Amino acid sequence: MNKETLINAFAQLGKVMVQLGKQEPWTDFSLGLTEEEYEKLQIVINRQIHFNGWFSKKSVCDSLLALGNQLSVESLTSWTSKYQFTENPKRVGVIMAGNLPLVGFHDFLCVLLSGNHIVAKMSSDDKTLLPALTELLVKFAPEIQSRITLTENRIGEIDAMIATGSNNSMRYFESYFGKYPHIFRKNRTSLAIFDGSETEEQIHELGKDIFTYFGLGCRNVSQILIPADFDINRFFGGIINHSEVVNHHKYANNYDYNKAIHLMNQENILDNGFMLLKESDELHSPLAMLFYHRYENQSEVENYIEKHKENLQVIVGNQYIPFGQAQCPMLSDYADGIDTMKWLEGLK
Repeated sequence: MNKETLINAFAQLGKVMVQLGKQEPWTDFSLGLTEEEYEKLQIVINRQIHFNGWFSKKSVCDSLLALGNQLSVESLTSWTSKYQFTENPKRVGVIMAGNLPLVGFHDFLCVLLSGNHIVAKMSSDDKTLLPALTELLVKFAPEIQSRITLTENRIGEIDAMIATGSNNSMRYFESYFGKYPHIFRKNRTSLAIFDGSETEEQIHELGKDIFTYFGLGCRNVSQILIPADFDINRFFGGIINHSEVVNHHKYANNYDYNKAIHLMNQENILDNGFMLLKESDELHSPLAMLFYHRYENQSEVENYIEKHKENLQVIVGNQYIPFGQAQCPMLSDYADGIDTMKWLEGLK
């Protein structure tokens, strides 16, 4: 198995993922699969809501589209050219989270395109999407099958570990896998910074950073820093077109619950009918709620970022990642800022 074969297989898989993500019908055999095989994948997508109530069809398709758009031969070749493809494959365990559809796909991609063997423990909340895509990947490159182990049970023999979970999971990870070379990831969230010049369209785009995947991901914005004199009604006006999010029952339950708790505690909140806004300098907000903090000067912004840097995944704003792009990472946008490919390259 060589890297070029893998790149071509992933690029072909990417074409299928993009077409599925756009919710388009099967076109022809240029996708590399039959109409029946394509329809089987559509059925897998439609059934996700039964395994995980947060995995709406839109959320699954958003994930497929964002990931698939990265998987061109050109982008994969450019990205992997910076790293050595190993001639001595290691068994790399990957404990995948289940908060978002295919949230562990980038680790899957990294381990295989570094030349290693992936041993992935899938979350019970996301256990059918990756196997379906893996089956297709093997169709495009049969020799890769021996490098992929997917399980819902205990991970067996490994040489290294990548694990993603909650802050409480860290003790478990350290206890069981701390003896191996490892990357352990815990809870992070994202921040938006306004300078006061934002347009209505930019604020609308920020709504994608807040509401995509219902706010469940580390790249979802949970806090906004706004100038002291910023009119908060401008923010509400900019995000109004995202109001359909409250039609999802699990999101609506969180909205109703947090609203009731804050009203009973007589805490000041703003409410636009589908999201709660609360003035707080805390970083992590509950689901269906966004925190905002007014700042007086740029040094206050810089101090806030410095204070919370270990808990920040993405910063969105005019001087940072553009509004609306938080959920569209590049291949080189590594979780927690740790270069996974460089780490894999260093395994001995």
